[in-house]
Amino acid sequence: MSMKFDVAIVGGGLAGLSVALHLAATHKVAIISKGILLDGASNWAQGGIAAVLDSGDSHEQHIADTFDAGAGLCDPAATRYIVEQGRTAIEWLIAQGVPFTPDISAELGFHLTREGGHSQRRIIHAADATGHAVQVTLEQQVRTHPNITLLEHYCAVDVVRAGVGDDARCIGLYAQNIASGDVVGIASNQVVLAAGGAGKVYLYTSNPDSSTGDGIAMAWRAGCRVANMEFIQFHPTCLYHPYAKSFLISEALRGEGALLKLPAAAGADAGMRFMPAYDERAELAPRDIVARAIDAEMKKRGLDHVDLDISHQPPEFLLEHFPTILAHCLEFGIDLTRQAIPVVPAAHYTCGGVLTDIAGRTDLPGLYAVGETACTGLHGANRLASNSLLECLVMGRAAADHIRSRPIAAPAELKAWDQSRVSDADEQVVISHNWDELRRLMWNYVGIVRTDKRLQRAGHRIALLKQEIDEYYANFRVSRDLLELRNLVTVASLVVDSALTRKESRGLHYSLDYPGLLPQALPTVLTPARSGD
Repeated sequence: MSMKFDVAIVGGGLAGLSVALHLAATHKVAIISKGILLDGASNWAQGGIAAVLDSGDSHEQHIADTFDAGAGLCDPAATRYIVEQGRTAIEWLIAQGVPFTPDISAELGFHLTREGGHSQRRIIHAADATGHAVQVTLEQQVRTHPNITLLEHYCAVDVVRAGVGDDARCIGLYAQNIASGDVVGIASNQVVLAAGGAGKVYLYTSNPDSSTGDGIAMAWRAGCRVANMEFIQFHPTCLYHPYAKSFLISEALRGEGALLKLPAAAGADAGMRFMPAYDERAELAPRDIVARAIDAEMKKRGLDHVDLDISHQPPEFLLEHFPTILAHCLEFGIDLTRQAIPVVPAAHYTCGGVLTDIAGRTDLPGLYAVGETACTGLHGANRLASNSLLECLVMGRAAADHIRSRPIAAPAELKAWDQSRVSDADEQVVISHNWDELRRLMWNYVGIVRTDKRLQRAGHRIALLKQEIDEYYANFRVSRDLLELRNLVTVASLVVDSALTRKESRGLHYSLDYPGLLPQALPTVLTPARSGD
């Protein structure tokens, strides 16, 4: 079986939908999604989208805040381009009908909040479920557009690369129909990787189960460089509860006055704020600082969580601004109008990724990467809050514009997927065991605070796991679990190799062996070895 499209997009989050909707008037587009479109991380985004929307704000201030959070590693050209396109991106969403929270006193007519690292209120939002509001609005348009084909419950396997050297290019991809198990060829001269990040490489994460680094791993195997993979952002405040899975407590709570305090288990210090001792911005410091402070307090005092307290705000205010968080916490018996929320840091955002230019182009002609899969240079060593959805919108449109500038040509036929040399797996336990071991060793050895010894131990074990998984992949029929595990072990190796390369502490990469900053901020760029080129 094979299919042909002008453009094939891997991923149904905001970046992928943005590309699709900007192209659909002129191109036949396919969106390949492992689940339904609302399964991705974009749908989970709570806080909002950062953009300059008020005359008291400016592009220069937004750029300066981004540079500050990014610890000197943001790419100036990419950052300026994305920030300056912010208002246009927001106006496009408003035109699509996204129901942002109104505020008749605001210049644009919508409420703006503030989050950590921002010097101004510039976060436009839809209460505390912005990602869901945006995704639902765009999904409705995608599902009804005659030029867009949705391939839901299809798991991308690999990009297809044709030619060698300067003549190499992307001509499509293979994907598995999860229901039938069949692997199909999807021929397309333009492939866009919008598959999200790799949070599931860690044991504790705020990400959905689909965040397995698929786009990054596929691009690496296709010969594309990756950059800054050591910078994994740990969100400071994930709900801590034995039955709560991956639920984020938005940074917007701290923007509206929530305080981090020591819990009852801290004894005589219970209820004490600790962030002012770590940074003058206290709870509004960038995420890397807040996450390390929480981690330090937990390790120092033997705590399993800290408390986030916004109970001093009126209940009416909390219901208006944080209805989703309030309702979800109540399901676990936590009333944030009267008590603090137990929180813990968790892997949240992959700041690095596939190296691209500001048109979303990778090293392989015909292959693009956008959103969390890509590394444009915007996020540097630490992403500024709510810049992620902004990047999805701006770079989604930029990639679509570049694709639209290229002539449309019929894609080449892809060879049928060969399953003649493989059999059904005899022991699925190999996958589940390796999955669990990989995520635990990443959490224990490649977490918020690192040492070379821990990284080397992790790298050694990851190499053995990768060998096992590659052998398994070569001999048995693929499944979603196997494909995701194969991608995760590739990403884990990239994170460790990048972390070992950086001999300093910068942004999200904090090394006890190299606690200082080097005089020059340089990206970490890894290049895959390819034979035959």
